[in-house]
Amino acid sequence: MDLHPVRVHRSKDLLPREAQLAWKIAGVAADRVAVQRDVAEMIINRIIDNAAVAIAAINRGPVVSARMMALAHPRKGGATLFGLPPARTVSPEWAAWANGTAVRELDFHDTFLAADYSHPADNIPPLLAVAQTVGASGKDLIRGLATAYEIHINLVKAICLHEHKVDHIAHLCPAAAAGIGTLLGLKQETIFQAVQQAVHVAITTRQSRKGEISSWKAFAPAHAGKLAIEAVDRAMRGEGAPNPIYEGEDSIIAWILAGRTVADREGREAVYGRDYYHVPLPAKGEPKRAILESYTKEYSAEYQAQALIDLARRMREQIEDVEAIERILIHTSHHTHYVIGTGANDPQKMDPKASRETLDHSIMYIFAVALQDGTWHHIESYTPRRASRPDTVRLWHKIETREDPEWTRRYHATDPREKAFGGRVQIFLKDGKVIEDEIAFADAHPLGARPFRREDYIRKFRTLTDGLISTREANRFLEAVQDLAAIPAGGLAALNVALPAGRLSLSPVRGIFDAPVRSAEPAAARQVARKAEAKVRTITLKRARTQKSVITGKPAKTRPGRTTRRTVARRRRG
Repeated sequence: MDLHPVRVHRSKDLLPREAQLAWKIAGVAADRVAVQRDVAEMIINRIIDNAAVAIAAINRGPVVSARMMALAHPRKGGATLFGLPPARTVSPEWAAWANGTAVRELDFHDTFLAADYSHPADNIPPLLAVAQTVGASGKDLIRGLATAYEIHINLVKAICLHEHKVDHIAHLCPAAAAGIGTLLGLKQETIFQAVQQAVHVAITTRQSRKGEISSWKAFAPAHAGKLAIEAVDRAMRGEGAPNPIYEGEDSIIAWILAGRTVADREGREAVYGRDYYHVPLPAKGEPKRAILESYTKEYSAEYQAQALIDLARRMREQIEDVEAIERILIHTSHHTHYVIGTGANDPQKMDPKASRETLDHSIMYIFAVALQDGTWHHIESYTPRRASRPDTVRLWHKIETREDPEWTRRYHATDPREKAFGGRVQIFLKDGKVIEDEIAFADAHPLGARPFRREDYIRKFRTLTDGLISTREANRFLEAVQDLAAIPAGGLAALNVALPAGRLSLSPVRGIFDAPVRSAEPAAARQVARKAEAKVRTITLKRARTQKSVITGKPAKTRPGRTTRRTVARRRRG
């Protein structure tokens, strides 16, 4: 693994592309190194995982909206949509939009946390959509996804976005573009341009995850996937992109990320001449194994909540009456405290009327419900009725978080055995007793009590899709995906999962894309064309009547028009 230093350069420096991060990312994507067996097996696990959570969310409002938008862009031989038969296809960027929203809606798939945050399986919808559209094979898809995971995870290791209030899809978009480049076997030059455009258009703010969190949280990665497809398409047509996108004088580092912080503190001239980031990337010929460092979720909630849900389930065995609790203090990492804890200072995180998207980013709510119920359900744990239960609200409001330097250190540790996303919990009872316990890894984590294996991914798929798809469809999908490498070119529609006819919700609300198709001709031209068409129809009808009269020997019937009535009137007067 090579470490690539990244610094800002003046335009007059004419930084060669070989020294640019985007070029090095493109080099990794263009390197046709073989994918190792355990990596390929994990890719299959994550495809199963994505399908599970997408079908579980298939009829939720945001997913229905995204699907209806996609259906307005049909394309024969395009990409499939979750829930629909494989014969119903749309343009690939819109398939990425709809399927990406379905995958992300429940906040229930894989994660990687380091300097920044990510859900690397967000790369799967855009790559699969492109693969289906171009008729790629299962092996092509595996190679592309190995690259997308590699780039995404290594960017997340090195470049912090949230510190500068930039949303984490800024790493997803270039990773997806690189993965598509590998999938299609593109040259380094083309991938280089696509990566730069992807970075340029994917910068958005973290307000999407602050305050009253809306459904955009699910749409955001789908949007990045759509942008990545468009970036690659444009680059394939020979178009360039803003360059150098990371290191330039007016680049994202210079004016949005760490360079902006330095400029604000020390002045604009201080921005140059220092290394801001060191990005790890595989050397040429080195296998791409980053996917093995990521982890999926057992529960539908922010990843930092996974271990604490397991801890709440464990600690409830020591509590006879939750009403006897005076207060609860969760000692945890900087991220957990400031993003999903009381350190966020978001009153919405304590509001029983808050959106589901807000509640799954409130560790106070999540810990309270898990402590009371001893379980977690992707639907029932978030219903308005569940959130507004008086005893839950009382307990919820007794919980606070506090940053612990040791848990922050472990959060950022580079040693996988040290890197942890848990915490220590103190439950103070009214009688003065204190119950204390801690957990480092979620049970489903590779180092947890019950690490997720293939059978766990399959169980999750069957559980989440039960009652939504037929057993036959579930078995068909699982058989196809577990033999992914054997799927031939043009056969990747087998990875779609369809609901039985009549089970898929269609939105009654119409948008711009649902408007009827109008002629591109001006109104006057359309009027002239309509008159000409009417004249042709009249002549055709007259000829048909004449031919009929010749065949039958009967005079053709005529419709008395205005002229005929006038003629009759004149004859009567005469």
